[in-house]
Amino acid sequence: MIAFISDIHSNLEALRVCLAEIDRLQCRRILCLGDVIGYGPEPRDTLRLVMERAEFSLLGNHEHGAMFYASDFNPRARAAIDWTRDQLSRRDCPREENMKFWNYLDRMPKEHREKRMLFVHGSPRDPVREYLVPRDAGDREKMSECFAKMGDANLCFVGHSHVPGVYLKSGAFLLPSDIGFEWKVSEQAMVNIGSVGQPRDGDPRSSFVTYDGADGTDGVVRFHRVAYDVESVMAKIRAISELPDYLAERLAQGR
Repeated sequence: MIAFISDIHSNLEALRVCLAEIDRLQCRRILCLGDVIGYGPEPRDTLRLVMERAEFSLLGNHEHGAMFYASDFNPRARAAIDWTRDQLSRRDCPREENMKFWNYLDRMPKEHREKRMLFVHGSPRDPVREYLVPRDAGDREKMSECFAKMGDANLCFVGHSHVPGVYLKSGAFLLPSDIGFEWKVSEQAMVNIGSVGQPRDGDPRSSFVTYDGADGTDGVVRFHRVAYDVESVMAKIRAISELPDYLAERLAQGR
């Protein structure tokens, strides 16, 4: 069984709780779909843990922003990524570890394919930056182009929007709560796994997904929600003057 995590956003508390549940489920692989850093208060420890536990992490827009530019970020996201960039290069930390962090970010692939599965951060059409949100299910042009970009993949796992759900090629969007938090693979689909560290679907609990199929053409996709100490993370964010308080407040709201 594969566990997919994404959009951790320097939220170490949430990541630890998700990994504990993943271990309890005895998943044999952990794959990260990007945005390990950004927004949250503990980028170094979060990135270090992902490097230790995940088989790989894809390139997210926040990793790209930290390495290159964040001109398209809103002011609060840009303030957070500027602070995060400084944290990953702290002079009071071992230079060797700083270099390991930046080398890891630099090696992050934009997509990964295996068997009949595609893994990206954003969408098949734009692996790093394009969002998939529920209303897109009604956008025939966007959906058609995204499914075309999947090629021979039957399943595409994505993150980025922080809103979990299943986008079917037939045109429907399946909300996890409406399908008992699991979906038996029946047609070509894109699966948004939600966010570990900053959910935006109104539920503040961390979200991750497991898949127990063989090659993307069968099996079951399951959505998991786990509670973590939100108040603790909010306090850590508020204690850092460079991080906007809004980034703390949204965690309690799941927005």
